[in-house]
Amino acid sequence: MAITTLAMAGCEDFLDRPQKSDLDDNNYWSSESNVRLFVNGNYSNYFVGYNSGWGSAYTVLRGYDFCDDFVSSNKQRGFSVQAPADNWAKDEKVTWLSEFAGQKWNFAWVRKHNILIQRLNAMKENNKLTEEEYNHWMGVARFFRGYEYSRLVETFGDVPYYDTPVRDTDWEAQYKDRDSRMKVMDAVYEDFEFALNNIRENDGANYLNRYIAAGFISRLMLFEGTWYKYHEGSGDNEHAKKFLEQAVRAGDYVINSGKFGFNADFRSLFGSFSPAGMNEVMMYRYYSDDPKVRHCVASYSNLTESQGAGPNLALAKSFICNDGKAYQNSGVENARKFDHKSLAATRDPRFEATFWDEPNAASSSLLYACKFIDRKGVTYYGGTYPPEYGSSTNINGYPVMRYAEVVLNWIEAKAELAESFGGAAVQQGDIDKSINAIRKRPLDDAAKSKGVKQTAPLQLSALSDNFDPARDKDIPALIWEIRRERRMEFVFEHTRMADIRRWHKLDYMDGDKNPDLLRGIWVDFNETQEGKITTSFDFLTESKIGTLQVVKEDGTIVTYDGKNKSEMKGYYVPNNVQNRDKFGERNYLSPICTDVINMYKDKGYTITQNQGW
Repeated sequence: MAITTLAMAGCEDFLDRPQKSDLDDNNYWSSESNVRLFVNGNYSNYFVGYNSGWGSAYTVLRGYDFCDDFVSSNKQRGFSVQAPADNWAKDEKVTWLSEFAGQKWNFAWVRKHNILIQRLNAMKENNKLTEEEYNHWMGVARFFRGYEYSRLVETFGDVPYYDTPVRDTDWEAQYKDRDSRMKVMDAVYEDFEFALNNIRENDGANYLNRYIAAGFISRLMLFEGTWYKYHEGSGDNEHAKKFLEQAVRAGDYVINSGKFGFNADFRSLFGSFSPAGMNEVMMYRYYSDDPKVRHCVASYSNLTESQGAGPNLALAKSFICNDGKAYQNSGVENARKFDHKSLAATRDPRFEATFWDEPNAASSSLLYACKFIDRKGVTYYGGTYPPEYGSSTNINGYPVMRYAEVVLNWIEAKAELAESFGGAAVQQGDIDKSINAIRKRPLDDAAKSKGVKQTAPLQLSALSDNFDPARDKDIPALIWEIRRERRMEFVFEHTRMADIRRWHKLDYMDGDKNPDLLRGIWVDFNETQEGKITTSFDFLTESKIGTLQVVKEDGTIVTYDGKNKSEMKGYYVPNNVQNRDKFGERNYLSPICTDVINMYKDKGYTITQNQGW
């Protein structure tokens, strides 16, 4: 059936939340504390962070590696070529469709949120909640319902909309056809408006509050508003403007509070075991020694474990130099060098904080991401890793919502409104509160010791058509630079595939159009052979004859033959790399799987398929 029936269940371990089981619906809805316990079950589904155990759904590094930032050996992972038999979820576990970085076809969580809304109304009628308690929890319930529908719409487009729980016997509702995207998102908009006006500003440390909700609303409404702008026929300008304005209002609420800022270095945001003192972190997923509340992401960042999707040359070239200019126009010494050490020294500090500054064979591109482990963790390389840095026993925490995302969502929404929908022009003060505030993040001692420098502020007066020669000509210079900032900020996080989908830029995934997608950065294998970079990195061996390749600046490919060692320096070519199969317009949305189509058909109903499938 299209709707998975919801069983009342206790909450999962998350953020040190207590468990509750064997709940009786007839007497459960009697107090605010019981409502809180019910809502806590949402946390691990929506605020995934590093997931748990070996989990990869919605997980940084382990999950978000399908986009134009990464390259693997052999043929690149492709898009779907036909509607699958099964892409629907049959339970409440954290599941996703990695190609779309979004939710499977599943309405169990919609049902759960609708049950909560229904029960809250009954509690209010029976005087089980005060007016303030009711408004807060109704805001929480409507926020989660809007979040869930946003994820479904981002993946499938049109979906059936339900605002009440559906009875098991109501086939007419269960097998209704899909409602239009705009109708669904109009309802989501109203849910978010209620949340922004009613969720508590403070409900206790690390519990959902209005600021955190506003952060997610800025993300989800930016997606929807820009989707309508860049996908002709998907929606109208009125709705695009409406959703972008809500994204701006949500951002305004967070920014104007003055509660958040940038006082921690970039690496510490992801490798630390606690966010204490980090005022950028709005919500944090904690991990602990409890076997159920540990993860594996730090171990996949420890320089030893394999990274099958390695950062590519296209990503490296997108990083701004520390004088605030694209490398083609930069005055920084060695700005046009693309070896590991030069990039770490000349680029925005996030490059050094994100990647190891020596070639590492554990990455398919030789550029290894160590963003999600602290500075201490990588010092165990070549030895024995303590549990917090190996296997699935890692306990560093993850900032599931941080201020940097809010200000980047906010400034992009403002720029889009100004460029296309009559909004007020972006001012230098707006840039200073967003992009430039991020660039002023402090550097840690490890970065300073390598000569890393903060990036110069972005000045609107300096932007021109030639600010970045690689800019897409259909994108204004300001919006291009905002997009660049997102790319640098969110490597291996949730944004990149969502961004290029909403911008209508899936062609960025085509290696025939951009060969840099299929290359690593510059490596001199003669230096590595002599141990000048790392003693364990040895590629000029007999086993590499006929397979090891580099590309020169002029595009010439050099293959190692055992006698041309001196020529083995250039952009690394991952082993047997090949472009992915062709893809097209239909790949922006997931097809409805044949299982769901047949379930509808078996009951005498029809569900509309997405165009092209």
